[in-house]
Amino acid sequence: MSKLSHIFTLVTVLAFVLAATTGCPPAEGPASGPVPGATSAPAAVPEEPVAVAGAPSGKAELFLTLPAGCNTPDGMCLLEDGSVILSMPNFNNMEEGARLMKITPDNKVETFLELGKHPETGDLVGPLGVCLAPNGDLFLADFQMNGKKQSRVLRIPMKDGKPGEPVPAIEAFHVSNAVICHDGYLYVSETQIDVEKEPGTSGVLRFKLEDLDKGVIKLADDVTKDPHFLGIIEIHNKDVKFGADGLCFDKAGNLYCGNFADGTLHRFEFDKDGKVKSNEIFATADFMKCCDGLFFNPKTEEVYVSDSVTNAIHAVAMDATVRTLARNGDTDGTDGGMDQPCEVLLRGNELIVSNMDWPIPGCVNKEYNEPCTLSVIRITD
Repeated sequence: MSKLSHIFTLVTVLAFVLAATTGCPPAEGPASGPVPGATSAPAAVPEEPVAVAGAPSGKAELFLTLPAGCNTPDGMCLLEDGSVILSMPNFNNMEEGARLMKITPDNKVETFLELGKHPETGDLVGPLGVCLAPNGDLFLADFQMNGKKQSRVLRIPMKDGKPGEPVPAIEAFHVSNAVICHDGYLYVSETQIDVEKEPGTSGVLRFKLEDLDKGVIKLADDVTKDPHFLGIIEIHNKDVKFGADGLCFDKAGNLYCGNFADGTLHRFEFDKDGKVKSNEIFATADFMKCCDGLFFNPKTEEVYVSDSVTNAIHAVAMDATVRTLARNGDTDGTDGGMDQPCEVLLRGNELIVSNMDWPIPGCVNKEYNEPCTLSVIRITD
């Protein structure tokens, strides 16, 4: 799921400054296994792709160019017919509205759903993570920049392949971000909880789908005391207070969560009753500076990680080793290069990359360029 790169537009207002890309160039080789604490050691980023044994290409290619009115692509989900739903918060120019786009199986881009405004803040819906529910409906994270705990998860009812009017499903998030359905539950990352203390806190929540069918759920004032709360993801980066981000599951039912600012991949393990039995850092690497959107490949049994800080996509194996699939320098995206990748989605052998292109201080991406693009990395079994 998704992703917080676009929030950095509020850097001067929210005092979030990203400064994690100075120092030594990244080293190749395996990451450590599970460790007790997060790190955010700075490192420089090479301009050329890193050649890694087994990488499908070492370079991203152009997947498609988005039409006018699409200036900030973010989260994605795959429909049963092979279509891709792409969230478009348009934070680079909010006058262009907010919407969901649809990429058809033959890669035509069309508007799927125009989004309205939040009833309390009066601001546009801020679509981030989006996922498909077992009944065919969609869940969508709505990040609200203004107001206290105004972020939500919306349900979009579907009928005959067409979206209905979005309705609130869960209210009172600080920053709702990634969403994913698994085994009768909806999981949501809460990217900020308490960012005033050190380390800062974020976390993950879980909701029974059958409970969401009964009505709107409002979270407790202290989300860590809410019965749906699974566990805390600490934020050790002192400059950037964005934690729990992308979500995915492996074959064994373990939940993985990316820590955006620390660049660490976390894993939740559950007992036979579904209770959390462990919540720890699963994988780190000197060259993995950001864990934004995630996707699990069941064939290779790897977690794909969007690294929006270094313009890279990494693959994390089940032994916690990390390799880089592709990396590139600053680009406008028209050459197919990744332009601040925030989300990945696997469709067949196509690893589709959403390029948010929302300039962040300290990152490889330096300026916003039109038109916006999606990239693709060809995956071989």
